[in-house]
Amino acid sequence: MTRTYMSGLGSHFATEAAEGALPKGRNSPQKPPFGLYAEQLSGTAFTAPRAENRRSWLYRLRPSAEHPPYRRYEGARLFAPGTSPDPLPPNRLRWSPLPMPEAAADFVDSLVTMVANRDPADLEGVAVHLYRAERDMEDRYFFDADGELLIIPQEGRLDLRTELGAIELEPGEIALVPRGVRFRVLLPDGAARGYVAENHGALFRLPELGPIGSNGLANPRDFLTPEAAYEDREGRFTLVQKSLGSLWVTELDHSPLDVVAWHGNLAPFKYDLRLFNAIGSVSYDHPDPSIFTVLTSPSDVPGRANADFVVFPPRWMVAEDTFRPPWFHRNVMSECMGLIYGDYDAKAEGFAPGGLSLHNLMAGHGPDVASWRGASEATLAPHKIEGTMAFMVESCWPYRPTNFALETEALQRDYDQAWGGFPKAQLP
Repeated sequence: MTRTYMSGLGSHFATEAAEGALPKGRNSPQKPPFGLYAEQLSGTAFTAPRAENRRSWLYRLRPSAEHPPYRRYEGARLFAPGTSPDPLPPNRLRWSPLPMPEAAADFVDSLVTMVANRDPADLEGVAVHLYRAERDMEDRYFFDADGELLIIPQEGRLDLRTELGAIELEPGEIALVPRGVRFRVLLPDGAARGYVAENHGALFRLPELGPIGSNGLANPRDFLTPEAAYEDREGRFTLVQKSLGSLWVTELDHSPLDVVAWHGNLAPFKYDLRLFNAIGSVSYDHPDPSIFTVLTSPSDVPGRANADFVVFPPRWMVAEDTFRPPWFHRNVMSECMGLIYGDYDAKAEGFAPGGLSLHNLMAGHGPDVASWRGASEATLAPHKIEGTMAFMVESCWPYRPTNFALETEALQRDYDQAWGGFPKAQLP
């Protein structure tokens, strides 16, 4: 299978794994080459504006419609279980990294939903899951009808085999699998763990740059899309689907990754977070964290995101007479944060790679005492933050934790103490 990529995001691609498999001049000719079946995969409504319209034409060995009825899937009991209906205290929450499952699980069965907002049927909202996989998806495949999946490895590489091609992924990189695209996950290192942000709303896209100009943040040329590669496998296979917040399964007698050629502008992609071109202050103060947005899913209200994927990468800090870590703040947006590797500059301890934190709307938060004291007393000079990669999935909708998230031993029930012990300011 090919391991080469085509760069760009939102561009129109055309790729074939067998010469002559792409029809010439017509999307759905009466007789596609080699007897392939033409199928359109639409990520937006047919009549969406041209600049927003996302769709691809797939040419495959068999129609994707060929399968028996779905039935409820009994595995992955912690994936998409729904959130607690009880009133949610407006407390700040933080979790330590979850242990690996007692029994080795593949990518799908290892998924644990931690927080979510909105009903997927609303076509709005976002959920954040954790995966802890120790087994390949050999004869099993998965797709999400509720939203697109942003996969964020924290430990161990992933080999994503999708309908539109293969993507190799390592910690420090992210991959997006569009809504409805079937895939399986292999583990080159034998085990892997990380995060998944499931976006039910408008498709993730690059944010507008405004006064920044035409360059900076995540550059389109660094987004990589796979070339066509297909599986011609027959046997007994299972296909798991997430639909309306529940999991379903059916059986196939062939691999669903049988797309021989495709063209369009809806496709999986990957991006190396280490290529992010961070923008910051060179005088005093520092910009809002929105300046670190990699991808955004807009809502119906301009400037208020359904979901923002924000990264805090290595960067220079040079502002004068300025408190360098994130300041104390309360935000109308809700922040779910993870750490891929290294230390986060706003927390001295307790926030470990693989962990998670939640600060819902208007929850006061900021640095802990040790971080505040160290930053307040530091001799200011140009300083480079290195060896770290944190991220945030921010949403205008408040998150609700799942029952598992509220009951697990990984929940740090003393998290509020991070803001204890601040000395009172002394007026003259």
